[in-house]
Amino acid sequence: MAPGVARGPTPYWRLRLGGAALLLLLIPVAAAQEPPGAACSQNTNKTCEECLKNVSCLWCNTNKACLDYPVTSVLPPASLCKLSSARWGVCWVNFEALIITMSVVGGTLLLGIAICCCCCCRRKRSRKPDRSEEKAMREREERRIRQEERAEMKTRHDEIRKKYGLFKEENPYARFENN
Repeated sequence: MAPGVARGPTPYWRLRLGGAALLLLLIPVAAAQEPPGAACSQNTNKTCEECLKNVSCLWCNTNKACLDYPVTSVLPPASLCKLSSARWGVCWVNFEALIITMSVVGGTLLLGIAICCCCCCRRKRSRKPDRSEEKAMREREERRIRQEERAEMKTRHDEIRKKYGLFKEENPYARFENN
């Protein structure tokens, strides 16, 4: 990653993908809705689809009743309709399944966020070299410096040898080859 580039904790494409899927799921429901003024009790003993055309209605499968959704509470009370037979929005999802599904999705989302946070923390921690890596790098640098010093010393010694005529021959056995 380039330095100075900010990276957000949540990838926005995932949020947009989930939002698009939810929108596609709710478009048929919203398109077929009746005006809010229509009473839900008029659709009792009819079909679930007819009842749920009005978004403020709740269908109870046990007694085939179309009821006004109790907006004061999040879930309909058991006295009104059991969760396993209550339908809202779409006929193929009951409230029990909706609660379980939302719990699983929420738990998965929280787990994913926790894993991402752990991965980000580990990545930041791994960028900083630990003590053994620092020691190895320091030793490598010292060896490189010593090697350079040896090369400089050899050059100086060769110059002194040349100055006094003590320079080593490249091939000390060359003088014996002619005979």
